[in-house]
Amino acid sequence: MDLAFIVTIFLIGFIGSYLSGLLGIGGSIIKYPMLLYIPPILGVATFTAHEVSGISAVQVFFATIGGVWAYRKGGYLNKTLIIYMGASILIGSFIGGYGSKLMSEGGINLVYGILALIAAVMMFIPKKGLDDIPFDQVTFNKWVAATLALVVGVAAGIVGAAGAFLLVPIMLTVLRIPTKMTIASSLAITLISSIGATVGKVTTGQVDYYPAFIMVIASLIASPLGAMAGKKMNTKVLQMILALLILATAVKIWVDIF
Repeated sequence: MDLAFIVTIFLIGFIGSYLSGLLGIGGSIIKYPMLLYIPPILGVATFTAHEVSGISAVQVFFATIGGVWAYRKGGYLNKTLIIYMGASILIGSFIGGYGSKLMSEGGINLVYGILALIAAVMMFIPKKGLDDIPFDQVTFNKWVAATLALVVGVAAGIVGAAGAFLLVPIMLTVLRIPTKMTIASSLAITLISSIGATVGKVTTGQVDYYPAFIMVIASLIASPLGAMAGKKMNTKVLQMILALLILATAVKIWVDIF
């Protein structure tokens, strides 16, 4: 493997992990298409959809550790939300991660495209008054949260994405959780989810360990930097960045599917 390969994979991991910490996502929403398309364009490597989803699953685990650590103080982490959604998404992501071995590459890309499209639509739904709710007064339906997390876990486990790019719109739009609490808590839930997805991918031999290791190093550097920037940024700006990011990815995946 040459220097161009190492630099390319590192930069993909760094960019995705910075956005992970900034926006409360695992980063696969951006890293999946980047890993699939950029290395072949540059002539440094070509990964299959199974390899990309396996690398993403492992990398997401380490990216979310860095993000959660940066958000550990200040009341950003809603422990009840994390427990209910985390337990459900862990079960679902393991089922999806293990079952993805039985799917075609076209099937994996189709699942990813559907998830991204749903998430994009939800992000553009108005969220008036959401960030006026004090952190200590946040309430939500625990069983609705758990059920939605289970469904997201199964689907996201298939693409090794941990599901945060869909969890964030659900937490903002359906559960009405303030933006910065959503970002911090979704990182913790994604950390739990990524355990199931990673175990599923590793046990079925879907992980290419060398590029995964490079992306893990990038994650541990970039994710805390993104989280620190996210704490200082206006919540409307954060929501808009995430909405545009998910929309762009959805468009790209669907163009390729068709």
